[in-house]
Amino acid sequence: MNADDRRLITATLAGNTAAFGDLVRRHQDRLYNAVLRVVDHAEDAADVVQDAFVNAYQALGTFKGDSELYTWLYRIAYNLAISQMRKRRPVVSLDVARGSDPTADPIDHSADTRPGEALERREDEAGLFIALARLSPEHRDVLVMKDLDGQRYEEIAVVLDVPIGTVRSRLHRARLELRQILEPDGK
Repeated sequence: MNADDRRLITATLAGNTAAFGDLVRRHQDRLYNAVLRVVDHAEDAADVVQDAFVNAYQALGTFKGDSELYTWLYRIAYNLAISQMRKRRPVVSLDVARGSDPTADPIDHSADTRPGEALERREDEAGLFIALARLSPEHRDVLVMKDLDGQRYEEIAVVLDVPIGTVRSRLHRARLELRQILEPDGK
């Protein structure tokens, strides 16, 4: 475990709430981005992350330190996100640009990019997010954690509470399924 995290955990357990604030600041952006990919709604992701930190604060004494703190936090947030998703109706959001008008021309301040490049990139991202939404939850989750969040197999196995072999298998199947969705004619 990271030495700074260990020091801040020890200080928090000794009653220094400001130390926990430092832990929140260190991990909140990365955790928010990871949760956003699971719940696909900014306000829901913010709520999940806030609840995750509240739960983590209350259970910090049970953290064993045999994994990275972020992995433990991610597990808490992931479980909360999945619980939240089960409570609401399944909805597939096609608003991939997260609140922006997909038909609007992007503002490009750089002089050396070709016209329309940002719009094409947004269209590619939109296609990817739509394809991700079509994957089964276990395939989407493992693909997002590995390929978008950059987590290690071991971390994913801890978060999902499955063996590493299962993570590798799901990732392989997820990539094949995603490829079939994105290239249905076998190009």
